[in-house]
Amino acid sequence: MAANKRDYYEVLGVSRSATDDEIKKSFRRLAKQYHPDANKEQGAEARFIEINEAYEILSDQQKRSAYDRYGHAGVASGAGGAAGFDFGGFNNLNDIFETFFSGSTGGGQRRSGPQRGADLRYELTISFEEAVFGCQKEIELPRWETCSTCRGNGAQPGTSTQRCPGCQGSGEIRRVQQSIFGQFVNVTMCERCRGEGRIITTPCEKCRGQGRVRNNRRVVVNIPAGVDDGINVRVTGEGEVSARGGTPGNLYVVLTVKTHEFFKRQGNDIIYELPISFTQAALGDEVDVPTVDGKTTVLKIPAGTQSNRSFRLKGMGVPVVHSSARGDQHVIVKVVTPTNLTAEQRQLLEEFARIETERNEQNDKNIFRDLFEKTKDVFQ
Repeated sequence: MAANKRDYYEVLGVSRSATDDEIKKSFRRLAKQYHPDANKEQGAEARFIEINEAYEILSDQQKRSAYDRYGHAGVASGAGGAAGFDFGGFNNLNDIFETFFSGSTGGGQRRSGPQRGADLRYELTISFEEAVFGCQKEIELPRWETCSTCRGNGAQPGTSTQRCPGCQGSGEIRRVQQSIFGQFVNVTMCERCRGEGRIITTPCEKCRGQGRVRNNRRVVVNIPAGVDDGINVRVTGEGEVSARGGTPGNLYVVLTVKTHEFFKRQGNDIIYELPISFTQAALGDEVDVPTVDGKTTVLKIPAGTQSNRSFRLKGMGVPVVHSSARGDQHVIVKVVTPTNLTAEQRQLLEEFARIETERNEQNDKNIFRDLFEKTKDVFQ
């Protein structure tokens, strides 16, 4: 609806005195930037539709003239509602009845103040260790910033703004209309001054009256310890500024964490698979185990350890974000079957297998003898 639409000149990033070539040039640049085939960010498609709508009006001299005089209402396709009144400016039925029966102002957008700037999104890839222990990164991104020449008011230094002739400085347009319920006053935001009550007579040469310019900005981002893949880190106030003042938006840094060669992560725990030999598992051993801190710790493996057994190293995992607590490191033993045996190794293993077989056969004989002694009375 018209009251909620952005100013078409602001959409295309041009001043109201822009030439046809300037409008076309800005449209091509923005359309390429926000085309759905090239920009997959959320909101890009809606922005692309908005850009095309603005260009359709401003590229047509007749439509542009009507828009300059009457705002969005001058290029609206039609009106609806009772007695030719457009009900689109109301949020619900209560707004309509309040307007009709109280005689108060109603419907449409009221005088606007400085709007909050847009948020920005930046994708950053960090290492496994940087995610675990935190880091500080400097990034560069393009964004809208306050114009240093006019300090954001949009007017050329040394000049002043003047009271808007459309609303006489109130920022609102009041229209008295008749309806089937009687007379009422409809108040909408002045499209000419966008609710500010004043207009710029001499736009700033640097920002063309927008109060902001496009710059590349270097921002330092503090990544806290313990972050994980897909986490958003918010940097307050490092988003874009809106036209002619207002609170800046925020910067959201989306993290992608690289995989590690040895370590895996499960929540705040670290998983490490430790390969050991058959003899280490059978006889037991003490081995050095690497930790995510870049150090090693001694792990005692008891005799007879089976493959996939897990050992916990308490407090050697990932720090909990904004906390002094840490997860654990879990060492999972993997018994490795030997290959490419030497002649001596094969001889020893064969001897071990022979002894093992003889022991198993003797155990079987003992079991059979015990079973016979327990059951012989049954068969006599």
